[in-house]
Amino acid sequence: MSRAQLVSAALSEALGEPLEVTLRGAGGGCINSAAIAEAGGRTWFLKWNERPLPRQFEAEARGLEAMRAAESGLVIPAVIARSDAGPGQSFLLIEHLPPGARQPGFDEALGRGLAQLHRASAAEGFGFFLDGYCGATPQPNGWLSDWVEFYRERRLGHQLRLAEQRGIGRELLRDGERLLERLPELLGPPEPSALIHGDLWSGNLHVAPDGRPSLIDPAAYYGHREAELGMMVLFGGFSQRVFAAYEEAYPLAPGWRERLDLYTLYHVLNHYNLFGGGYGSQAHGLIRGYL
Repeated sequence: MSRAQLVSAALSEALGEPLEVTLRGAGGGCINSAAIAEAGGRTWFLKWNERPLPRQFEAEARGLEAMRAAESGLVIPAVIARSDAGPGQSFLLIEHLPPGARQPGFDEALGRGLAQLHRASAAEGFGFFLDGYCGATPQPNGWLSDWVEFYRERRLGHQLRLAEQRGIGRELLRDGERLLERLPELLGPPEPSALIHGDLWSGNLHVAPDGRPSLIDPAAYYGHREAELGMMVLFGGFSQRVFAAYEEAYPLAPGWRERLDLYTLYHVLNHYNLFGGGYGSQAHGLIRGYL
């Protein structure tokens, strides 16, 4: 069965009407391929991977669904159908949001929307309903009630173990262990868990057709909201108006700017584990900044 036939069957079942889609190319990312699925004058966005990761699209779909349920005012594409059946059969079909032009006050709307998203919490604590991925790196999401423990074991410790397998220097690993020991005094006051996008760089910020901010390609989980901001500052692309609107809507604990590099570190280590190169020395510099 061709990919178009697979998607046609899934779409027909999801919408309760017989549809036969055609696929036309669309820009994919560095991990997945993408296409626009068309049928009956309507369009949807399709992504797939020839060598899919286990439950890859279920994890992404569950993240999108949780973010939509938060009713943050941000535009989150609806999940239409998905499959994790294996090579040649795994895909995610979501609402197609053709890019629009930014409406006035776009940055402020993004800041307020993120603040509202982060007010969504989980009684289970920190984690998510299944493990996921940050890029192609497995991201363990087993629930823990304590953020320091979660960030130490499920995030920084996890990335450091992967980096050790990749051959990163022993000095960085020693300093990384020292940083893990210091996390209780570094991570700031306790807060309720917050639903975060989890991989929010400018490439995952989209402009919806009506000009509102939209978030795509999440690595969502219930974490600490400062972890979201730590990724946002890694590559730039978000104006100070975003952060000012956020803090006006949902004030952050004192010292949050000094803690951002602790959260940026997770993503720098992840980039080392994905791509190697200078990300290792960048990670070591961030670690040393807290020792």
